[in-house]
Amino acid sequence: MSIKIKIYNQNAEAAGEMQLSLKVFGVKVNNDLIHQAVVTQMANERQVIAHTKDRSEVRGGGKKPWRQKGTGRARHGSSRSPIWIGGGVTFGPRNDRNFKMRINKKMKQNALLMVLSDKAAGDNFIVLDKLATAEFKTKIFDKIISGFENKILKPVKDVKAGAKKKDVKRSFLIIVDKGDEKLSCSARNLPGIKLMNTDNLNIVDLLKYKNLILNKAAVEKLTERYGK
Repeated sequence: MSIKIKIYNQNAEAAGEMQLSLKVFGVKVNNDLIHQAVVTQMANERQVIAHTKDRSEVRGGGKKPWRQKGTGRARHGSSRSPIWIGGGVTFGPRNDRNFKMRINKKMKQNALLMVLSDKAAGDNFIVLDKLATAEFKTKIFDKIISGFENKILKPVKDVKAGAKKKDVKRSFLIIVDKGDEKLSCSARNLPGIKLMNTDNLNIVDLLKYKNLILNKAAVEKLTERYGK
């Protein structure tokens, strides 16, 4: 069994049909598993930056502020005590915290395929026969994306009345089978557009962008990798 879809060229014109594997693009969605995979990836990407010093790390405070008895004041052994201004911090954030999480490899793969399948079942999934530019030109790449916006993709329903088309924010994830410097340089300055190859495909980016565009070679590569 397979799913039949149309293939388009860079001019947003139909260029044939293609069969999608149900093992890759027809997986039943499990929202709990997808949520677990997303939380795990975001936790593992988290950078621990906030850090406070405790009393052993604060500079100074070696000398006893005043003698133990006879002053009428409370006894203190160091000016770096947490109850002193400029002293150490108790229970503050530390940069040695570990937010790492783990998920089974098979679960992670299934969650990725579920999101791909959900995208393929919608109206914002496009497969191209090929994607290439002859030169380093953002204007050319912008023209390609505009063609799909005007001819294939359905208009956004939640746009306020009277809003111009240019005010609608783009949201495109473009996946190719291998790295292409001309494509990468042409796409990187366009807001709302991210280009990556199949080796860097991840569930967070799949969910972040509304529209998904793949070239035919990328679909074949994903089918070969996950369709066994």
